[in-house]
Amino acid sequence: MSEYTTEERHTSSVVSSHAPQPEAPIRKPKRIVLVDDSPLYGESWRAVLASRYGDRVVFEAYQDPISAMPRLGADVDLLLLDLELPVMDGKKLAAIARERGVPCKRIVILSGRDAEELHALFPRDSCLAVINKTEPQQQNGFLMILDSIVRRAS
Repeated sequence: MSEYTTEERHTSSVVSSHAPQPEAPIRKPKRIVLVDDSPLYGESWRAVLASRYGDRVVFEAYQDPISAMPRLGADVDLLLLDLELPVMDGKKLAAIARERGVPCKRIVILSGRDAEELHALFPRDSCLAVINKTEPQQQNGFLMILDSIVRRAS
């Protein structure tokens, strides 16, 4: 026979559940950089990222690839590049980003072009993904990529 009554067992378990829990490690925010000549596209992603991830993400948007280049390096968690930029195409900027230390698995190419054409321009090992900006299914896939990157430990 147990030495505790039902009431005592309940009280005992409540007390033990309030024991100090180890603190979760503080993670630095993920740095997401967008290079796209459309200010509206940049602002729309800024709003999506802020509402979806809050302070777990730091978002930078550049309309000019030349001004973005000095900010590209190994500390970028995700680089979003528009393929059709006026000064320099996204393919060339992706190559420069890789030279500056951004791993190819952190680069996503964005375009209004057909997905098959994008895959022909960017083989699997050249970037994380190619996303058509206008196809809802691809946008949903892109959100899954973002979720994964934000969850990933630093």
